[in-house]
Amino acid sequence: MTVIQHWINGSPVTGTETAPVFNPATGAEQAQVVLGGSPEVDAAVTAAAKAFETWSESSLTQRTQVMFNFRQLLLDHEEELGRIISAEHGKTIDDARGEIVRGREVVEYACGLGDVLKGSFSDQVSRGIDVHNFRQPLGVVAGITPFNFPAMVPLWMHPIAIATGNTFILKPSERDPSAANYVADLYKKAGLPDGVFNVIHGGKPAVDAILTHPGIEAVSFVGSTPIAKYVHESATAHGKRVQALGGAKNHAVVLPDADLEFAANHITAGAYGSAGERCMAVSVTVAVGDAADKLVEILTRKANEVTVGPGDQPGTDMGPLVTKAAQERVENAVGTAATQGATLVVDGRGLKIDGHENGFFTGPSLLDHVTTDMDAYKEELFGPVLAIVRTDTLDDAIALINANPYGNGTALFTASGEAARRFQRNIHVGMIGINVPVPVPMSYYSFGGWKDSLIGDHPIHGPEGVRFYTRPKVVTTRWPQPTQQTTAGFNFPTSN
Repeated sequence: MTVIQHWINGSPVTGTETAPVFNPATGAEQAQVVLGGSPEVDAAVTAAAKAFETWSESSLTQRTQVMFNFRQLLLDHEEELGRIISAEHGKTIDDARGEIVRGREVVEYACGLGDVLKGSFSDQVSRGIDVHNFRQPLGVVAGITPFNFPAMVPLWMHPIAIATGNTFILKPSERDPSAANYVADLYKKAGLPDGVFNVIHGGKPAVDAILTHPGIEAVSFVGSTPIAKYVHESATAHGKRVQALGGAKNHAVVLPDADLEFAANHITAGAYGSAGERCMAVSVTVAVGDAADKLVEILTRKANEVTVGPGDQPGTDMGPLVTKAAQERVENAVGTAATQGATLVVDGRGLKIDGHENGFFTGPSLLDHVTTDMDAYKEELFGPVLAIVRTDTLDDAIALINANPYGNGTALFTASGEAARRFQRNIHVGMIGINVPVPVPMSYYSFGGWKDSLIGDHPIHGPEGVRFYTRPKVVTTRWPQPTQQTTAGFNFPTSN
């Protein structure tokens, strides 16, 4: 049985307590992961703090060169890392490659931080006085990341943190922990000094140790909203800067003037890709006016065409859910929706895959005539379930979305520029797609929602990521001539 260990100060470190890691396609235990707590976090902080002394003083050229090397290694080992992710998460290998690519884009952004980190200079703000500013790293920072993107979400954090001069401790999900160790080994091969990147595996004890450790300056988190709130409250109470991204209920609005075949094709992929286990998945479609009946007809056909199977099997569109508990939760939610009055158009429950009868599979489910008081609408199901809500007008759809407590992502399918502009200006959501179902921004923009989808005010990666992992200094200087006599005033200084 493979044992997945911590990675501290450039080497694997074992532990006594372990938890099983399953293959979601077979339901079989395939590895054990060690679980850490305060002692392991303390050891990682000690190593990271020691490494920070020299890493923070390294040149920007040295740091970006490591990132260039790391980027190439991610490219060279994309297939192997994709298979590791697929085996523990369940997503298809192509989907796993996709998350590696989107994570690598942040590494590429980190390679170009020389331009982003340039300060500014103001000459002669007062007679003989200049002002300039620059940014410096915080110190030891940490990331707590979810199971659904074991490579991409951490890659949204640590490349920027490390390239700006910080040292990093990653606490990945214990459900699919191997990708984190694989990335740690790639960093070492890229020339990153020991102690700059560390991995601690574990559950709540490891999380709490990170949130309360006095040696950690900042914490980045992606996960559910209740845990995001807990992380934000606990870490800020201990004096840390916090970046906490929560849950989502993403709506795709379809107007009657939209190309319904195009919209349905992209909504199907957005709803059922990665078995719906994405914080940017389309979980609600708002069908406006005359679009509804025809749209549901096309979505039904496309849902029935989705090929479900093991993630490493060619031709598979959608793999299993990550755990047996997740499978049961999603299927129970579909049953509850039917009892609450939703029309069960496509029922994905009870799916069995030949040769993988014990896998955590469920098929795509499509619910029509869903209302906002139903559990299927209110809860983040995090599974392959698409709910159809009907409204009369675009303004009704906007009001419905704005009333939802989440504000992560949304999309509008239309041929009208006026409707698109009205939608993007009036919607209370952080990331918007126009004829784009999953509007995840590029790495040189920042990722973050509104309302209960972002706790606090720190989005992730892009310019906001650089600001999060650094703090500014403003320097006011005077270099008087040796013979110059300058009288000091007792009044508050001005620029006169």
